[in-house]
Amino acid sequence: MPDTHANDPYHGNILTAGLGPLRSRLEVMQQLMERPKVPKSLAGIAPHVALHHLMSVRDFHIPSIEECRLHETIDLMMRQNYRYLDPVSAQTWSTISGEPSRPKRRQAPGYGAAVEGISGTGKTEAIRRCLESYPYQVVHHEAFPRLQGGHRQVVWLSVEVPASGRSVDLAVALMRAWDKATGGSRFATSIQKERRDGMKMLDEWQQVASAHFLGILHLDEIQNFFKLAALKKRGKRSGLGDAPELSIVEDQVLKWILTLINTWQVPLLVSGTPDGIGALTRRLSNTERIVTSGYHPFHHFDSASDPEFRKHFLDKLGPYQYVSKKLPVTDELAVLVIELTGGIQRLVIALWIAAQRVALERNSGELRLDDFKKAAATFLAPVAPAVAAFRSKDPARMSKYEDLLPRDGAFWAQFWSSVSRV
Repeated sequence: MPDTHANDPYHGNILTAGLGPLRSRLEVMQQLMERPKVPKSLAGIAPHVALHHLMSVRDFHIPSIEECRLHETIDLMMRQNYRYLDPVSAQTWSTISGEPSRPKRRQAPGYGAAVEGISGTGKTEAIRRCLESYPYQVVHHEAFPRLQGGHRQVVWLSVEVPASGRSVDLAVALMRAWDKATGGSRFATSIQKERRDGMKMLDEWQQVASAHFLGILHLDEIQNFFKLAALKKRGKRSGLGDAPELSIVEDQVLKWILTLINTWQVPLLVSGTPDGIGALTRRLSNTERIVTSGYHPFHHFDSASDPEFRKHFLDKLGPYQYVSKKLPVTDELAVLVIELTGGIQRLVIALWIAAQRVALERNSGELRLDDFKKAAATFLAPVAPAVAAFRSKDPARMSKYEDLLPRDGAFWAQFWSSVSRV
């Protein structure tokens, strides 16, 4: 029998065993893709029932090439870092404990990567799907090298940088996410203290994360580490090149991030808006550590003729119509969708659902182009100014919006609530 491990460069490392097999880009794309089931026939289905089928379109996901590249970056960072942290080696435990090793161990490179894009381009969703494509978030080892009994390995952890940008709030977010992932209460006491030292809490979390071989840490909304210039000041910009530099909320946090990568060997993936990623790379003296493993820009669909939009996205979205008389996916429809959404993926899905809500309310059994226009003018009216500014490519108009679209807060909660009712 052929040796299935003959070409596996990580074979024998207990830390990579729980990550699953090495996958090709095609295998990754198939795993990341999600296409909800379309009803074979809508005959006799009442509009209020069709609406419930319609909402499954929110799960529709066609991974881009950039998303597949991102998965490769994440996979390389974790597996390569684990190669240097093989628990069979005594030097690994010296690194985790912070004690100097004799002889001095080979220095592992720092692993960092960045994902950049305006709100709605799918960067957070892509990262979430990439991380969740691994078999486990937490691997329970019944036996572990150099330890009596079992041990728990945390493969990945993802948190959103708190809006305050403060170390204490970041530490609490990391501790709560850790306890939720592991199903424990390791940090309950630290979180409940009346007087909390943010940097000490971050160090405490780091020690636990290192001891449990955290494979990768994802920090989303990285721009929250910085204070955005006032709207009035941003409005005076004459071009994108003279943007006022964002000010750091708490400088010690960024130093802690570098230490996490350089000293404690925890791979870091950051994601955020162009302003946030730009501010981060300008502030850090050791910038290359953040993007040493990869930089992944997530863009909107630039035009109706963009093959990635027309053939790979819209044509696959087209069958998800929950009316008896479907609207053909034509060039005219493609142009209209780009015009009303700016080609921003999340808005395209929102418009697609809202337009059918309009059609279902009309109860004619038919989807029309005018339904998309009415949906944009009603359900999506709050984001119309931002879309118009984005499509204009006018720096002065674009500068009035922090990230051009509302984040997943009150607006989106209200939007999905409104389109799910008839």
